[in-house]
Amino acid sequence: MRVSDEDAWDEVRAGRGDAFGEVFDRHRGRVYRHARGLSPSWSDADDVVAVTFLEAWRKRDAVQFVDGSLLPWLLRTATFTASNLTRASRRYRAALRRLPPGEPQRDHAEQFDDGDAMTALRGLSRVDQEVITLCVLASVGTEDAARIMGVRLGTVKSRLSRATARLRAAVAEPRVAIRPEGVSDVS
Repeated sequence: MRVSDEDAWDEVRAGRGDAFGEVFDRHRGRVYRHARGLSPSWSDADDVVAVTFLEAWRKRDAVQFVDGSLLPWLLRTATFTASNLTRASRRYRAALRRLPPGEPQRDHAEQFDDGDAMTALRGLSRVDQEVITLCVLASVGTEDAARIMGVRLGTVKSRLSRATARLRAAVAEPRVAIRPEGVSDVS
């Protein structure tokens, strides 16, 4: 026998996370279709669904059921969430229009052929690839990169300095193959 929303929600309030997962699985499709009709894009609809269920979790003691179903509360919350998202997006675009036009900035990445840079990156050691990928490509700060890599901040800074120098040299002279540290020519 299928458990009603109210029964499942009693278990959610008791701290059973899997009961929340059951409610999510039961209603996410309907909430997504509703959000898709109210949102400008599919990704915005995904955000609306995520925020709707986050609100359901946050307000789990205050949700209201209609004829034993949580769906009306979820759809109403999705409507408000989509409205807030659309309004915020409209305000953001209006703020951007009010900004004075800036002078065009040269994209420093254009000086390199992406294929050459990626080929050169793949030629670096795993440690060099990791630090460049984190700090340069993913824009992770050096302190966060140190925590992620499990090393000291100074280690990340020195690795980043050496790795970027190796990458610059490899991109400047693409004919020269870079071997990862510790790899010899002997087959």
